[in-house]
Amino acid sequence: MKKLNRIYRGENRVTDVLSFSEKDSRTKFGVSSSRYLGEIIICYPQAKRQAKKFGHSVNQELEMLLIHGFLHLLGYDHQKARDRAKMQRLERKILGLSLR
Repeated sequence: MKKLNRIYRGENRVTDVLSFSEKDSRTKFGVSSSRYLGEIIICYPQAKRQAKKFGHSVNQELEMLLIHGFLHLLGYDHQKARDRAKMQRLERKILGLSLR
């Protein structure tokens, strides 16, 4: 995952999830379909570390990472604080968590 993050995002560190939109995936992986949104890659060892750190199950962490990646495929981003807050609200809503 560190290598993928370095190659595609220019960040030489492990990350928990990477998403490649349909447009990016078609170019990088040669896939083409009208119903194809893209690729989501989750780093299981990182998910395990994060689950332990945040005090919830690995399955819960995987669910959060999958939803996070899916929102990226739909065009959401979190570069700006406002966008990050919006994305986090959507993640929590999808997971059925309290929106405190």
